[in-house]
Amino acid sequence: MTNSAQPLEENSGEHRREHRQRVLKGGTIITGIQNSEVSCTLRNQNEGGAELKVAPESRVPDRFLLYVPVDGVAYRAEVRWRRKDRVGVKFTGTEPKPKLHYG
Repeated sequence: MTNSAQPLEENSGEHRREHRQRVLKGGTIITGIQNSEVSCTLRNQNEGGAELKVAPESRVPDRFLLYVPVDGVAYRAEVRWRRKDRVGVKFTGTEPKPKLHYG
């Protein structure tokens, strides 16, 4: 688990293709390490990914399950960039609501 993914380079060809819709949704990052959870807020989102706001001291792994109660779904997420208390993620799939989560 690294905590220092760098922003994508200008010429990397991996820029976001869709504009993300501004949202304000609560979410939970489920790390899979003893089902550890980190609270977050989705600031914007589209079908392909989202920008999350987390507590600055939070340890967010490179890959995790992001459960969003208002969507009723858990997104498999992969970190694309990190800046202070913000994390940009790409969605790589979905799963049903986690059984161990009560939200």
